[in-house]
Amino acid sequence: MKQHHYLKLLFILFLVSCNQEKTIPIKPNIIPIPLSQVINKGAFFLNKNVALLFDEELKNIAEYFNSYLKTEFDLELAVTQQKQKIQFSINSSIKNEEAYHLKIEENQILIEAKTQKGAFYAVQSLIQLLPLKNEEKQISIQCLEITDAPQFKYRGMHLDVSRHFFSVDFIKKYINIMSILKKNTFHWHLTEDQGWRIEIKKYPKLQEIAAFRNETLIGHYSDQPHKFNGKKYGGFYTQEEIKDLVKYALERQITIIPEIEMPGHSQAAIAAYPQLGCTEKQVEVATKWGIFNDIYCPKETTFKFLEDVIDEVVELFPGKYIHIGGDEAPKTNWKNCRHCQKLIKTKKLKDEHGLQSYFITRMEKYINSKGKQIIGWDEILEGGLAPNATVMSWRGTKGAVQAAKEKHNVILTPGSHCYFDHYQSTNENEPLAFGGFLPLEKVYSFHPIPKELTKEESKYVLGAQGNLWTEYIPTSEQAEYMAFPRAIALSEVVWSANKNKNYTNFVKRLERFNLRLDAMNVNYANHLYEVKGELISKNGKLTYQLETTTDKKIVYTTDGNDPIFLEKSIYKKPVEIDSSTILKAAVFNNDGKQLGSVFKQKINLHKAVGKKISLSVAPHKSYNAGGKQALINGISGNNKRYGDKEWLGFSGEDVEITIDFDEVTEINSISTRFYNGTGQWIYAPKKINIFFDDKNHPFELKLNNTENLLVEAILVGDHIKAKKIKIFIPNYGIIPEGKQGAGHKAWTFIDEIIVE
Repeated sequence: MKQHHYLKLLFILFLVSCNQEKTIPIKPNIIPIPLSQVINKGAFFLNKNVALLFDEELKNIAEYFNSYLKTEFDLELAVTQQKQKIQFSINSSIKNEEAYHLKIEENQILIEAKTQKGAFYAVQSLIQLLPLKNEEKQISIQCLEITDAPQFKYRGMHLDVSRHFFSVDFIKKYINIMSILKKNTFHWHLTEDQGWRIEIKKYPKLQEIAAFRNETLIGHYSDQPHKFNGKKYGGFYTQEEIKDLVKYALERQITIIPEIEMPGHSQAAIAAYPQLGCTEKQVEVATKWGIFNDIYCPKETTFKFLEDVIDEVVELFPGKYIHIGGDEAPKTNWKNCRHCQKLIKTKKLKDEHGLQSYFITRMEKYINSKGKQIIGWDEILEGGLAPNATVMSWRGTKGAVQAAKEKHNVILTPGSHCYFDHYQSTNENEPLAFGGFLPLEKVYSFHPIPKELTKEESKYVLGAQGNLWTEYIPTSEQAEYMAFPRAIALSEVVWSANKNKNYTNFVKRLERFNLRLDAMNVNYANHLYEVKGELISKNGKLTYQLETTTDKKIVYTTDGNDPIFLEKSIYKKPVEIDSSTILKAAVFNNDGKQLGSVFKQKINLHKAVGKKISLSVAPHKSYNAGGKQALINGISGNNKRYGDKEWLGFSGEDVEITIDFDEVTEINSISTRFYNGTGQWIYAPKKINIFFDDKNHPFELKLNNTENLLVEAILVGDHIKAKKIKIFIPNYGIIPEGKQGAGHKAWTFIDEIIVE
């Protein structure tokens, strides 16, 4: 009998030990990566016998963590004396208000911070050390010690709710994900030409008229002719809803900055109150995207209206800033307005740009009188910067450099790295987007401090922000797809000063973080398992190099069939290319399961591939990913968008391209394509000239197909023999009135030059 009990006890101990084996803590994969992280031996086991202790100043943060445990694990900690404990403590010796110290030992977890902000960020790191719901029976946490602090004060995400309207529930979800990523500012774009989204009680027509448009553009602005869906669209947030969202954000250490656009992007408000415009004629809330001439007229009735709006706005948002826009304000109506011209003379202003500066400065003084400061897009630099303004630099970094040198605070949000409405993959199945190309790796490579700034000037850089403009984002699911994971990469850019951070390591941590997004039902874009490729020309031989961001296997074919996981098909070295080929590839795990979509690349081995090429001007740095060789590498650009590495973009310049064959070559045809996205300031040239060798008489090709997105230029020769080809491509010229970018020189985008 005793032996029976002894064997039973051994069996129970065996079960316990097996159970403990299953509760090995997850490997730390915190995003953004902490400043310092030391892994120690052992684990802390979290269960109902753990006490939750806190200093009174950190009670809210401790309760937030307890609420999370209750929701995710049905576990609620009590404030009792136990052997094991989680302790939240104020440590006034910590200098940075957002810094924290997290120490996990076998019998206690210690969180130290100077303020609630730091303690909250410690909790977010701690949560990422926990298993996912139902992932483990016991919650074990790796013993470690973290010392962490943010690199920048301003860590923002933006959301445009004017082009498309999003529910309160979605905005809470958006803010919650931001808080997990230790972001601290939500820039809420509330007013636009296409819709006014904030309740202003003194002006009810803003809710009745300005908040709704009669219909919405279908497809892309560049699609011609424009088509509309004929459906009324809109909505607005009540002041009670806004108060609730502000409270929700503050509980997560996030400040909401409202944007009330002025003087431009104001057609919706003028539709409700026509006297706010220069013509005082009735207009409609805009039904398509772009820039419109109907902007606020700088007269007393307008200033009274805006001051009344600000009065209600400041009561709703307790933060330091009000964003006033200030971007893309056409001066056409001001030039034709007697009042505006008289005001320019009366105030001794230089021109309409000076009038905009007067407008912004006047509104800044009023906003300052309410205890707030303004932020504006970098156009507010034009005509002179308002005294206390903070500049949000979106047109590259030039505005940031200028503002910082003038000792103004700046926030970096350049379109090249921070506009998440741009395409993020070359996959043909990507949802419709504004344009451009901003993959995850490029976001991660962003350095917010421009190199032109001195160390002293760099102090004016507050941080950076990701922007989500929603012209082509009609649903919350698509908003999530466009924002994440690029916002995750940017969170590490602005938070972490860890010198060892790198993209490869980030991707490994992101694979784990994606499981958390899955658990939160976030419709993120997962391009981690896509294949990228590049044609390499070396010593007269062509090879195609494949790569993926993960350590998984690439499987490929060159016969046009989809890849199958076979040992002979696993990619090990660059693929030799000796004829025109259709190459396909995909990423597989070790079990033979395909993880991503199939990569397909058609390689056209025409006569110019691998030859010498020179350009009279360099492509714009934002659209030169493939370099000049991209024009003759045998690979054509994307049919729907211009932002991949195969299209080269030139800003307002004539271009001469020379292809040198080194020997006399028979040429039967030359063809290329131009992108013609007029809504994005991109125009195909009206004509091109082609020269053979040094002959002075070119072949002239006139291009008249101006309504198509892609415009082809094809020269069919008659056994022309030449060593060199010169192609002269004149810029389209000035964009005409009534078009997007009117008055500016057009962009030129050129695809593969195919020589047969």
